Amino acid sequence: MNIFINNRSGVPIYEQIYTQIKNHIISGAVCEDEMLPSIRNLAKDLRISVITTKRAYDELEREGFVYTVAGKGCFVAPKNTQLLREENLRKIEDYMQKISVLAGSCNLNENEIIEMYKLISGED
Repeated sequence: MNIFINNRSGVPIYEQIYTQIKNHIISGAVCEDEMLPSIRNLAKDLRISVITTKRAYDELEREGFVYTVAGKGCFVAPKNTQLLREENLRKIEDYMQKISVLAGSCNLNENEIIEMYKLISGED
């Protein structure tokens, strides 16, 4: 699992780690019950503070993406389909908000947006 830190992005480092690991989990790039790199090793590899890495792991655990076994490390939690569905619904809502703003700037109404969606998705 590769994690890349962009110091110029303006996004906090812990959030970059959290997002990338979460995306690996959602995409299936890492399997259920697979051990994640230790907090210390990941911090060392990324040349960042252990506290920053721990914060990302804590957030992943709080949201149910990983679980911790004392003395053994962090592991990918079994996929909760409801959790993944909620995550995807949130993303759809974000995209729809952006579509709404763009549509407003083009003076598109709801029917025109729906028609565009039908054309793109192949619906008649």
